[in-house]
Amino acid sequence: MPASQPAQKTGKMKKLRRTLSESFRSIAFKKEESSFDEICVTKMSTRGCQGTDSVIKPLDTIPEDKKVRVQRTQSGFDPFEKPASQVKRVHSENNACITSKSSTTSKESPKLRRHSSPSSPTSPKFGKADSYEKLEKLGEGSYATVYKGKSKVNGKLVALKVIRLQEEEGTPFTAIREASLLKGLKHTNIVLLHDIIHTKETLTLVFEYVHTDLCQYMDKYPGGLHPDNVKLFLFQLLRGLSYIHQRYILHRDLKPQNLLISDTGELKLADFGLARAKSVPSHTYSNEVVTLWYRPPDVLLGSTDYSTCLDMWGVGCIFIEMIQGVAAFPGMKDIQDQLERIFLVLGTPSEDTWPGVNSLPHYKPERFTVYSAKKLRQAWNKLGFVDHAEELASRFLQCFPKNRLSAQAALSHEYFSNLPPRLWELQDMSSVFTVPNVKLQTESGDSIQVCSRKNSHGKASSSSKH
Repeated sequence: MPASQPAQKTGKMKKLRRTLSESFRSIAFKKEESSFDEICVTKMSTRGCQGTDSVIKPLDTIPEDKKVRVQRTQSGFDPFEKPASQVKRVHSENNACITSKSSTTSKESPKLRRHSSPSSPTSPKFGKADSYEKLEKLGEGSYATVYKGKSKVNGKLVALKVIRLQEEEGTPFTAIREASLLKGLKHTNIVLLHDIIHTKETLTLVFEYVHTDLCQYMDKYPGGLHPDNVKLFLFQLLRGLSYIHQRYILHRDLKPQNLLISDTGELKLADFGLARAKSVPSHTYSNEVVTLWYRPPDVLLGSTDYSTCLDMWGVGCIFIEMIQGVAAFPGMKDIQDQLERIFLVLGTPSEDTWPGVNSLPHYKPERFTVYSAKKLRQAWNKLGFVDHAEELASRFLQCFPKNRLSAQAALSHEYFSNLPPRLWELQDMSSVFTVPNVKLQTESGDSIQVCSRKNSHGKASSSSKH
């Protein structure tokens, strides 16, 4: 019996060493394989955040609800920042995959990680900063710089959104929101997030590269776009919005700079820094959202009780801007000026036309001139040259939020009736340009003449039928 005790002790010591060894290996592996969400949440500071606005729920836990009542909260968004000063999020058009780690692969050996090669340990890998080469700076904002880059993994062009981190503030909430939401979105009309790189100094979001945006496209072809191109751009915008709205996500910053256009005419929703997952009623939303020109009157008046109708006002503004060639409501001074421009066309609201407007925080009837509503073509004459365009625009530009047409319903509007039926049968990741005879038309630079020719031709053919 005494002789067996040393043997038992030796066995226990060997077992203890083996356990410690495995533990250290597991710790090292977890550190290496830590997911983006773990890193960001632990390093992120909650200083300066109010209530639960900072909480991000996984998309699959968001309950379906018809209306969310919310309270005002603070935001770092500048409501008077002009669209021209915004950093243009220019991204790209190749297809790569995001190397997010599944929770079920925690036992996977580091040597067998996806995209790595055991025979070439020094080869470029996803998730590594040195796997991407910066080619040129595309723009710089208050917390991020965007570069055109090239992937050393597959040689494709990418857009690198480099977000600067500060020790005392941690990772900006806008970056966490953008990455968290985009990781779960897979649609041809939404910009694709390829990769996420986290270091002590920066957080880099690697996007597909798209060579221009709708703002630059309209600047290149002033005076209004070809009506057929407007229709295709709007159809793609509604496809992307319908996809995210069905997943209870609001973009909250729709404007031409955030709609990317590929060289084939593919439109992609981008810059989800202000996007929010529409979740439980205890969440608080901010009314400091959406660039001033594209901000709906309910939000301008202080409302935080909004849903997908918030984005649909922006769709109406962008639709008119594509047809007319100028911004629909280009406020130059402040919120008061912006509201005056809206009411001048749509009429000054009252309790009769907008139930509940008197209860909005910034609604003071004595501050506004009383205008009567006008036909939209009186303000934007080119709407009158495109079949059903004025009626569709009026369905988007409703002061009373509940009256605005949804993205899904808008796709079935008569305005799109001359498009090929196959467009409504496409899968999420299928482009509209995979349908035969669907392509961008050459921009003429004079949309009125194009509209007039199409309108007169349409009337002639219509009369010939009778």
